[in-house]
Amino acid sequence: MNRLGFLKTTLGGLFAMNSLSDLQKLGDQLQKQEVKMPVLFMGHGSPMNGIEDNEFSQYWAKLGRELPEPAAVLCISAHWLTKGTHVTAMNEPKTIHDFGGFPKELFAVHYPAPGSPAIAKETAALIHQTNVGLDHDWGLDHGCWTVVRHMYPEANIPVLQLSIDYSKPASYHYYLAKELAALRKKGVLIMGSGNMVHNLRMVAWDKMNVPNYGYDWAQEMNDTFKKLIRSKDHTPLMNYESLGKAALLAIPTPDHYYPLIYTLGLQDNKDEVEFFNDRLVAGSLTMTSVKIAS
Repeated sequence: MNRLGFLKTTLGGLFAMNSLSDLQKLGDQLQKQEVKMPVLFMGHGSPMNGIEDNEFSQYWAKLGRELPEPAAVLCISAHWLTKGTHVTAMNEPKTIHDFGGFPKELFAVHYPAPGSPAIAKETAALIHQTNVGLDHDWGLDHGCWTVVRHMYPEANIPVLQLSIDYSKPASYHYYLAKELAALRKKGVLIMGSGNMVHNLRMVAWDKMNVPNYGYDWAQEMNDTFKKLIRSKDHTPLMNYESLGKAALLAIPTPDHYYPLIYTLGLQDNKDEVEFFNDRLVAGSLTMTSVKIAS
């Protein structure tokens, strides 16, 4: 008996199917729910990546075509720092232009992806180590929409954001992320968005257009981070301050680093690691990104 026949026989007494297409839709939904979604850490870099056609945005678009279509995207962005933890819970999140000094074309971008109050409530219910607030004010900041609009340009996938409680250490975020693991099996694509190496004070502005240009300490930490991630050795990554002077230069503040910690917290024993957009930018930044998938 084929799959549709089995479904029709098994579920016939429980569901009133109006047509074969209804049955096919049900089968598709069941199949979609069985897929464990990958987890991503996206080096998002400059807001200009949101409107530019470059090697970084091209790979984001490629991921959108190749990954299983998600039921929703849950983004942990470096640009939503809060006291306490919150998740966006509105039907229509606004596009936030949380930057200055960029061309008007960037400020004109509106990414009209829907939200999902239901998934927001489910996300909040999964987290037990803290009370999660349902937020109706924030929206989608540039750490989120500049990436996601390349992945899903039709803006037809619900997008939510989970805030970063900036008063807490890396270990807090790592273990909070583990409580979100069930969402992967429900079709939710969880994505951290920041930069592993992010020191804006030391940017070599005159080297912005020099491909893969990085200071020695930035290259050193990029290699160290990748080695630890490959080996699934997450404890030193949570205690990054102990990794030496280069780590303190790479992470002068942890806002852009914590999204990586969320991604790593969601890795399980069956997951493999793949790096992409592995480039240094302007001396003190990296775009190095991570895909974690079974």
